[in-house]
Amino acid sequence: MRQNITALGMMLNSNSVWPITTPIIGLLFLLAIFSCSQNNHEQKMSNKSASEILGNPEYTAISYGGYRGKTRSQQPSLDDLKEDLLIMHALGIRVLRTYNVQLPHASNVVKAIDELKTENPEFEMYVMLGAWIDCAGAWTDAPNHSLEDYEANKGEIQRAVELTKQYPEIIKVIAVGNEAMVHWAASYFVSPKVILNWVKHLQELKVSGDLPSDLWITSSDNFASWGGGGAEYHNNDLNELIKAVDYVSLHTYPFHDTHYNPNCWKDTLDRLNDVKNDFASDSMNSLLVVEQAMSRAIEYSQGQYQQVAEYVHRIDEDKPIHIGETGWASISDGFYGPEGSRAADEYKQALFYHGMREWTHREGIGCFFFEAFDEPWKSASNPTDSENHFGLFTVKGEAKYAVWSDVDSGKFEGLQRNGNAIVKTYSGELELLERHVLIPAN
Repeated sequence: MRQNITALGMMLNSNSVWPITTPIIGLLFLLAIFSCSQNNHEQKMSNKSASEILGNPEYTAISYGGYRGKTRSQQPSLDDLKEDLLIMHALGIRVLRTYNVQLPHASNVVKAIDELKTENPEFEMYVMLGAWIDCAGAWTDAPNHSLEDYEANKGEIQRAVELTKQYPEIIKVIAVGNEAMVHWAASYFVSPKVILNWVKHLQELKVSGDLPSDLWITSSDNFASWGGGGAEYHNNDLNELIKAVDYVSLHTYPFHDTHYNPNCWKDTLDRLNDVKNDFASDSMNSLLVVEQAMSRAIEYSQGQYQQVAEYVHRIDEDKPIHIGETGWASISDGFYGPEGSRAADEYKQALFYHGMREWTHREGIGCFFFEAFDEPWKSASNPTDSENHFGLFTVKGEAKYAVWSDVDSGKFEGLQRNGNAIVKTYSGELELLERHVLIPAN
């Protein structure tokens, strides 16, 4: 801009016979060009593609539900959603993952983001939009995994398409199905061919111009479903799906495997017998046991990621792979509590959260941590079920140990949830929190 004005000044001081209005018009013209260029630059800076976002440490990702009641019929209001979005934005979150468009939630999340962007152009948030996929007879006593619920799935995909067309600057990924191929999803899973057909449909809409060309299409599923598990998952349809998606979105949950695959968890404890410090206090030794166990849990996730990478890159050596979901619950009265693997508490959650962030940021892997806020609807009849407690924040808006330092730094000053200021759990007393750390049993 400075060069353009200088050049114009030279014209004004020359012996040109232009009428005086000519340079003025020229100046206005140059200013208009500069303004347009600046607007385009700002728009580009705040409207990145999926390829620029996923794996970028400046665009931290998280899964978001936002349900505050014991049933999803209690939909969060736009004001509720904006409260949550401002809290997550203050935490540094820039990418959210939603799970279905059957209910108003996802479309309202996108609308709330759009309104916040209008109110404040510096507000930046993007969405990985989930489209739920079911088999025929899903959620009944007789699910038919050989067929899909075509009409329901078609409607879900259509809703995802329309929402993306309405908000292309916000929605950057469509995920076809959530854990829709893994066989333990016994109520609804489908074959890879079903997912493949819908992925191809969306890719065709990109080619025809009905969807943005830089929109990424994937399916978000358990690591086993992407070839990291047994041979029962390895087939031609999966191989074709790997080729068809823009990237692979895998789930890894060492938390759950402390029960379902306990050998790793128990092996961790055996190894720890040799690293205890005889000169340390019992409290220090206990925390050392926990910290080493969580280090092994992160290694476990790294191993599952590598298993998927080895399979996927035999099919498509350049296919990006990101983590669509991982997390650690802070409370459990069941498999992961005192009578089970003793995995669930805030201290372990914090170690897992920061360990996974450090690894994925270093390696350029996108990671949607599950999840932002506790959601009591997931196991409404049992308030202390682990499924209700994967959030980094409680329903009241209390910050769990993983984000205590963010409270200390003042990131949440002036923000509220449910009328409550964002404060630390355990009243911020570390000694009180440590009393509730579960030491894994041998």
